[in-house]
Amino acid sequence: MSTARLTINLHALAGNWRALDAKTDTETGAVVKADAYGLGAGPVASTLAEEGVRKFFVAVAEEGAAVRRAIGPGPLIFVFSGHMEGDADLLRDHDLVPLLNSPEQFQRHIQALPVHPFGLQLDTGMNRLGLEPADWSALRNRAEALNPVLIMSHLACADEPDHPMNRQQLEAFRGMTEGVSAPRSLAATGGMLLGPEYHFDLCRPGIGLYGGLPFAAAKPVVTVDLPVIQVRDLAVGETVGYGNTWKARRPSRIATVAAGYADGLHRAIGGGIDTFAGDLPCPVVGRISMDLITVDVTDLPHTPERLRILNGHQTVDDLAEAAGTIGYEILTSLGSRYSRGYVE
Repeated sequence: MSTARLTINLHALAGNWRALDAKTDTETGAVVKADAYGLGAGPVASTLAEEGVRKFFVAVAEEGAAVRRAIGPGPLIFVFSGHMEGDADLLRDHDLVPLLNSPEQFQRHIQALPVHPFGLQLDTGMNRLGLEPADWSALRNRAEALNPVLIMSHLACADEPDHPMNRQQLEAFRGMTEGVSAPRSLAATGGMLLGPEYHFDLCRPGIGLYGGLPFAAAKPVVTVDLPVIQVRDLAVGETVGYGNTWKARRPSRIATVAAGYADGLHRAIGGGIDTFAGDLPCPVVGRISMDLITVDVTDLPHTPERLRILNGHQTVDDLAEAAGTIGYEILTSLGSRYSRGYVE
């Protein structure tokens, strides 16, 4: 293979969903936006539907249409961006449920699709999406009379359990939804780990399904194997890569592998990251370039055909920490050049 190989373990994904579901006494849905965090919305959503998921969440209506094609009729698919201008046909034709975020979206929806289901998103302090308290107060009676299928909000700091914003938003959500008859949802992965008072009627994990923090017990879902293009011998004092940032302090063997920042392995990833030949670590050396990464394989007893950069030893969050970012960005940046395979 001339391109890197990305393998998605759907069995591990399903296991992560079951483990998160077991932490609550309420229903557990799944967030499959951004092509299931870059791993393929079709296979991922189909697997989760087989596990019993009946509520999925996407960012925009076009994503919802793709998920509907994968899972067929029945489960609800919620659209975080709500009812945008021009969405009516997509929402109707693919039976998608917009989560309305503003009075304008509410008006647009009831005019364009007066009998079509909808949900509501409330802003409890994140100031990103959702009806603000004054707007909700003004719309509440009209909206509740039309029987919304879900009322939700989103936590800003759920990955920091002791952050006071969590309690502040919890109390705001309780106050804004007191007495509503519709199901309520506040918790994504981080919120699920904060405890039962955050769970309400529905939880909607995302990153935890795919092996990322803050769900530390998650099984790794993604492996990435990089084919070795060339191996060369270096003398002491020779350098590797752009900028001469790495210099050989001993006679060394350097493998060049087929992947780079065009494949989501960010240029900012520096020292401390390894690739693996089986369980044997081989450090990345020099700068990551667009299509190539250089690796010190001096200590290997053989010349490898491929090296693995994501596995059970090194996670998306390890790569993210090295790059100064978050696991979400690593996952969703894994590019189209990978050959992809799924393990069920």
